[in-house]
Amino acid sequence: MPRRRIGFWYRFAAVICKPPLVVLLKRDWRGMENIPAEGGFITVVNHNSHVDPFAYAHFQYNTGRVPRFLAKSGLFNKGFIGAAMRGTGQIPVYRESTDALSAFRAAIDAVERGECVAFYPEGTLTRDPDGWPMTGKTGAARVALQTKCPVIPVAQWGANELLPPYAKKPSLLPRKTSRVLAGPPVDLDRFYDQEMTPELLKEATEAIMAAITAQLERIRGERAPETPYDPRRERIEQRRRTHTQRRRERTRGGRPTAREEGLGT
Repeated sequence: MPRRRIGFWYRFAAVICKPPLVVLLKRDWRGMENIPAEGGFITVVNHNSHVDPFAYAHFQYNTGRVPRFLAKSGLFNKGFIGAAMRGTGQIPVYRESTDALSAFRAAIDAVERGECVAFYPEGTLTRDPDGWPMTGKTGAARVALQTKCPVIPVAQWGANELLPPYAKKPSLLPRKTSRVLAGPPVDLDRFYDQEMTPELLKEATEAIMAAITAQLERIRGERAPETPYDPRRERIEQRRRTHTQRRRERTRGGRPTAREEGLGT
């Protein structure tokens, strides 16, 4: 999208947000050449800080192709923030409602109009203990397979050092570096023109998450775990552990064993 089409609200948001970002974060940006110069596409981005949407948007804004984020519908009704969300063309997500699919349709429409739609496929801040991407949700894959648009994997690291996941206070010093790397389009050709079954969407999503993770490995200079963190599997395991613990407590009348108290072997 040429810069002349960015629009007033995005430019206004940039005037407000860019100065503090420049002050708080140094920049190490790579891969801008992989952002398409024209036509619709989606970006898929890892999420490890409440600050990283701003850091990523700064990177993307400087390419001249501004992103349309999918955001919680409640934000669109919050005074100035809501006006900015609407003015910049963000896409409301109505969770747990009859309008839940409207975001999917709006994302497809935006791509077909030649815009960029940004997805955080994890759906929330990562819960991986080391900050690696978790398993993803299928929304990005649905739009990609429906439109056959380019899917650009974007990895970022550094905003999480400024404000770690779920932290309430930032760590301002020493000054952190926002590292952003956009990779080449994800190869999804093998998934096209097939019935969009849950299994197909899961495989396409895994390919997307693997591409994001590969870019993050390059940024961090480390290898990610072989198996991505799965919050659903973790919840099941936690329930199993809780059930097992409660059963043991009932069996021994709620009293810890000597071994658990460190009184024997």
